[in-house]
Amino acid sequence: MKYALLIYGTPEVRELPEEELTGIIAEYDAITGEPGVLGGMQLQGTESATTVRVHDGQALLSDGPFVDAKEYLGGIFVFEADDLDAATAMAARVPAARMGGAVEVRPLLER
Repeated sequence: MKYALLIYGTPEVRELPEEELTGIIAEYDAITGEPGVLGGMQLQGTESATTVRVHDGQALLSDGPFVDAKEYLGGIFVFEADDLDAATAMAARVPAARMGGAVEVRPLLER
């Protein structure tokens, strides 16, 4: 089964010293090369987001996310695993999970 590992980080990560940040990026790169990882991408910061809602047939656009949050969706891995236990074990290796953020593990609906 394929799982989305939705990576929620905290804004404080951006304020880490360059050397520490480089080490964390290396951890993410290592996960990308693991067997079963089908891909992954980092998102740009929330300040680059545009939110789209449709009301009465009109698209309404607003800058950034619509709600304040302590955590933000910062990236995603797609991971193929035999079971949820393997997917959660991989999620536990994601740096955000130990740095005040979280990793949501969600099965992908394959059609």
